[in-house]
Amino acid sequence: MIMPRGADQLLLPVNPLFIALSLAVALAFNLLPLGRHPAAPDLLAVVLVFWNVHQPRRVSVGLSFLFGLLMDVHEAALLGQHALAYTLLSYAAITVHRRLAWFGVAEQTLQVLPLFVMATLVSLGVRMAVGGMFPGWTLIFSPLLDALLWPLATWCLLAPQRRPPDPDKHRPL
Repeated sequence: MIMPRGADQLLLPVNPLFIALSLAVALAFNLLPLGRHPAAPDLLAVVLVFWNVHQPRRVSVGLSFLFGLLMDVHEAALLGQHALAYTLLSYAAITVHRRLAWFGVAEQTLQVLPLFVMATLVSLGVRMAVGGMFPGWTLIFSPLLDALLWPLATWCLLAPQRRPPDPDKHRPL
């Protein structure tokens, strides 16, 4: 099997409980009452894209839709605004997940930036279509911060899979 250029080692299988825990922590971070800053990063979107890229069969578009509905209820936004944005974001991430595996983390950051820009524009478009107020030009920084969180998310979420396998004197590897 040919390994992608971005992969420097074989990873152990991911624990489904770890996926659920990381999504719950990202959701909890998004639910923190930090005030309404349009430039605040969307950690849940970053974690959803990460797992859509690395485990597309375990974290699906439907799960992203449910998390989007939770964010809509939390932010008292139009029901479906975040759900649509997260659904499109997950679909796009699953679409490019094989291509992203061939890039290093820095190149992946540049590849996921348009995904975060698209999700922000969809959410803004839905808000503006129903007569909402423009949140300000600082909204431009939100997808940039999401993309800058990509290397940190990659390092943190792949760390449990990088641990060395249990040594076995009967196995040569």
